Amino acid sequence: MNKLVKDALVLTCITVVAGFALGLVYEITKTPIANAKIAALQEAYQSVFADAASFEPIEDFDSNAATEIVQAAGYTDDTIDNVAKAVDASGNVLGYVITDTTKAGYGGSITFSIGITNDSVINGYSITSISETAGLGMKATDTGEGSFASQFVNRNAEIFTVTKTGASSSSEVDAISAATITSKAMTNGIDACVTYFNSLVGGAANE
Repeated sequence: MNKLVKDALVLTCITVVAGFALGLVYEITKTPIANAKIAALQEAYQSVFADAASFEPIEDFDSNAATEIVQAAGYTDDTIDNVAKAVDASGNVLGYVITDTTKAGYGGSITFSIGITNDSVINGYSITSISETAGLGMKATDTGEGSFASQFVNRNAEIFTVTKTGASSSSEVDAISAATITSKAMTNGIDACVTYFNSLVGGAANE
C-alpha cells in the first residue's frame, strides 16, 4: 500500500513539474512565435502588393461573416482569415490583400494571401503555410516564370478553373503536374478570394 502511495506521489510530482515546464516554455516562446507570424504575414502582403507603403486592417472585419459569403457561393473548404487595405505613401487605397485558408490541400490546410487591385487585377499569391508533397504539391510555392503561381499574376480577377489539357481561355489555369488536388485547392481558394473581393467592393463582374 505504501509503495502504491509513493508511486502515486512520484507520478503527481512528475506531472506537476512537466506541466510547469511546458507552461514556462509556452510563456517564453509565445511572443516570438506571434511576432514571427506577423512578420511572415507582412512579407506575404508586400510580395503581392509591392507598390503599397503600408497595409491597414479593414474596420469591423468579421472573418466568420466573410467566410459565410464564400461558403454560400460554394467554396465550403475555405475560410477568409483576414483582409487588409494596400495603401500608398499618400494614403490612397490601391487595393486589397485577402488571406484565405483552404482545407482542401492534399497534405492538409494551405494558407495564402492574394493581392487584388482596385481595377480587379490579381497581383499574385503568397503562401504562408503549406504541407503538400515535396516535389509535387509543394510546387504551388514556386513563383518563378512558368510556375503555377505565375498564371495568376496580372490576371483579371475572375473565377478560374483548373485544366490538365492546356489552358485555352482566360478563366483556365494549368494544373501542377501530378498535383491536381493541390492545384484545385489553390484555385478554389483564389476563387473564394475573388468572390469575397467582389462582395467587398460591390463588384459583380463574375456573378
